[in-house]
Amino acid sequence: MQKHLLLPLGGLAATGLLAAALVSPATAASTVSKAKLASPANAADIIDFWTSDSGANLKAAKAYGAEHKRVPKHVSTGGPAADGKPGVVPAIGYEKVAGGKSKNVNLPKTVGRAFFVIDNDLYACSASAIQSQYRNLVATAGHCVYDLDSNRQTVSKWVFVPGYYDGKAPWGVYVGKQAFTHYDFDVYEDLDRDYAFVTVYNGIGYDAKKEAFVDLGPLGSNAGGQGFAYNQKVGQPVFAFGYPAAPHDDGNYVFTGEKMKWCYGKPVYPVVESSVKVEEQIGLKCSMTGGSSGGPWILKYNSNRRLGYINGVTSLGGDTDGNHRSDMITSAYFDGETYGVYRAAYSLWSGSLVKKDGSIGITETK
Repeated sequence: MQKHLLLPLGGLAATGLLAAALVSPATAASTVSKAKLASPANAADIIDFWTSDSGANLKAAKAYGAEHKRVPKHVSTGGPAADGKPGVVPAIGYEKVAGGKSKNVNLPKTVGRAFFVIDNDLYACSASAIQSQYRNLVATAGHCVYDLDSNRQTVSKWVFVPGYYDGKAPWGVYVGKQAFTHYDFDVYEDLDRDYAFVTVYNGIGYDAKKEAFVDLGPLGSNAGGQGFAYNQKVGQPVFAFGYPAAPHDDGNYVFTGEKMKWCYGKPVYPVVESSVKVEEQIGLKCSMTGGSSGGPWILKYNSNRRLGYINGVTSLGGDTDGNHRSDMITSAYFDGETYGVYRAAYSLWSGSLVKKDGSIGITETK
């Protein structure tokens, strides 16, 4: 029996990323790996690659996934353990605001697609803007940033497009600057730590009349930013958002990746998949397929504000009942070490890529 996973499987690079120790209030010490994605010098080529020909490469990107023969095993006892007190970071702009209730599910502006290249192949995952000091941070899955299949540290030409739909970028394109993940994910392929936080440069748009690029400002100023929650009790209802694109195992193409989808439910724990070293992920009943990797699991989501607290990101998924249809997605449990990785990226500045003449080049100053 086969199932379709939401992440690629394979050997991780033998050389780890640069590691640094970070002390957080929730843990004694959290170990962080970081790597550069793009400098201002090569950003122009990255923007041109994804936006030329009316975004043809955006539309051509494939869901990042692979086939695997084992099915995750649900175990009813045990589960991820909090390593400290529960904590939250409020969403951008709503640090002191209490929101109302809505009967409708209004899709979040923060969620979009992350596009990248591996060996000349075009791929896409899901991701979301998240609160940070300079409003320039994206949350996604670790395997949507780091190349697990070769000796390269990171994927190339990584960009984030919030609110993506049908090849359009309503709030601009954001080039990834630096990526942060857990040291154990980087070095030991520990998919129980399958999450990443990426700092991005200011958004870039294009003025057709002036035939010039436009600086759109920080990501959070345009799309907002979700809050962050860690060490939370498992079982609280969450909304999971993403851009599924891969077919079900029966060959049925339900999703195209061109529009955002969502699931709602109470996560269960733990999900065990020893073949990929997963022992303590949490699972959610959901039919989203490959391409939804990295999409946020949002706790206490408010449809009026379109904001809540990211408490997970989609990692694995597949068919658990043998009918060849995807019916579950999983996420790493967000604990104090997750918070440590998040905080390592939280206060880093990125800056603008657009020069006064409307071209893209080295303008990074502070």
